[in-house]
Amino acid sequence: MKVFLSETDETLEDIAKEIMNCRKCDLWKAKTNYVPGEGSENAEVVFVGEAPGREEDRQGRPFVGNAGKLLNELLSSIGLRREDVFIGNVLKCRPPNNRDPKPEEVEACSPYLIRQLNVIKPDVIVCLGRYSASFIFDLFGIPFRGISRERGEVKKVRAWDKDVFIIPVYHPAAALYKPQLKEVLEEDFKKIGALLRKKKKNPTLSDFGIG
Repeated sequence: MKVFLSETDETLEDIAKEIMNCRKCDLWKAKTNYVPGEGSENAEVVFVGEAPGREEDRQGRPFVGNAGKLLNELLSSIGLRREDVFIGNVLKCRPPNNRDPKPEEVEACSPYLIRQLNVIKPDVIVCLGRYSASFIFDLFGIPFRGISRERGEVKKVRAWDKDVFIIPVYHPAAALYKPQLKEVLEEDFKKIGALLRKKKKNPTLSDFGIG
């Protein structure tokens, strides 16, 4: 079933209940818990990752391992809490051994994320890592040149009858393996904070040195 960006009357709870019974691909057979995502239905910002990891699979919550701890720190650095935002993944079940998502898994599972976006109608979408960025860019018809070239750049699109800003950043897990990337993440999160502060003033891409 193809799902498009549109208005909807369903709720995040409705979608989560459906996810908890999903059998659309084989990932449910090996998972411990579904990870539908969590946060505010009225969130201004949605953070999208690739897929649950081991700790997420164990707890049934997104970004609760070491990468999640770093994400919490980054959120705090710009005055946000987890309960202020929505955090989810393209896939709602953990791929075995944290392998990369297969195209058929993304095809089967991604409509849930699109429906969640339609419920929330965020002002800002932050893509955590290359798989998330590639998916979100494709969804909005933006060419994707790779995470190292796109990270930190603000894209403006139209959705839900308003301007929506998309910001790709490195996945927090990458900074755990390459500590030098933490500083890059911190810089990019400062851009997110600046965007949220300027949002009420109808920001343009020139506010971020683009266009």
